[in-house]
Amino acid sequence: MIKTVIIEDEKPASRKLERMLSEFPDVQVVAKIESVEEGIQWFSENEHPQLIFSDIVLGDGLSFDIFEKISTKGFIIYTTAFDQYTLKAFKLNSIDYLLKPILDEDLAGAIEKFKSFLPADNSVSSQEIKQLIKKEKTTLSRILVKIGYNLKIVQIREVSCFYSENKIVYLQTHERSYPSDFTLDELEDVLDDKKFFRVNRQFIINSDYIKNIHTSPNYKVELQFQPQEEITVSRDRVKDFKEWLVS
Repeated sequence: MIKTVIIEDEKPASRKLERMLSEFPDVQVVAKIESVEEGIQWFSENEHPQLIFSDIVLGDGLSFDIFEKISTKGFIIYTTAFDQYTLKAFKLNSIDYLLKPILDEDLAGAIEKFKSFLPADNSVSSQEIKQLIKKEKTTLSRILVKIGYNLKIVQIREVSCFYSENKIVYLQTHERSYPSDFTLDELEDVLDDKKFFRVNRQFIINSDYIKNIHTSPNYKVELQFQPQEEITVSRDRVKDFKEWLVS
């Protein structure tokens, strides 16, 4: 049985996640925590669960504060509506993150991913957790963008490129471009490097949307959806770019 803790300060969201987890016969919710203070106390006094589902923004702070004070012996799947926190989440025993509203298929995928980390006897030390997580790069699958007062979830596979303009990073889809909360350097760490490549200081492109590549006089890439006619590959990136294309 996989012992699980839910950290969530919104009771309806906590109850909904508990109901969703009840559909998995091998998952048992042993505690529900609503604040940073309560979390620090609970993890100080109780045996740590194998798996933790944790919201990030709580009423008295961020759930990161719990795990920065107490070294957890469990894997963490973060649940959040705020994409800007996912980068830090990846560094704190996180094996995955779920953007709210949580979808059934995303929850099932996260649990299967967790199971893939566990050895046959279901036991693992805190240090082993860090090593296991390090072996697998966690990548973004969805990104949250703001449109006025509204929020929109964009699937990463729909993004042709990310680009920087006037100190803001935008993502481009077939519909339009959207501002994001990431920097290009941060995105390099969390994008699937088999699909995305940083061609210069301004652009990260998606291989699925490459329409044409001009090799003379400089390497220039034309995408199906992009904010300008051609994107030039930096001279120092050309060799890596050619290797990436065939990898």
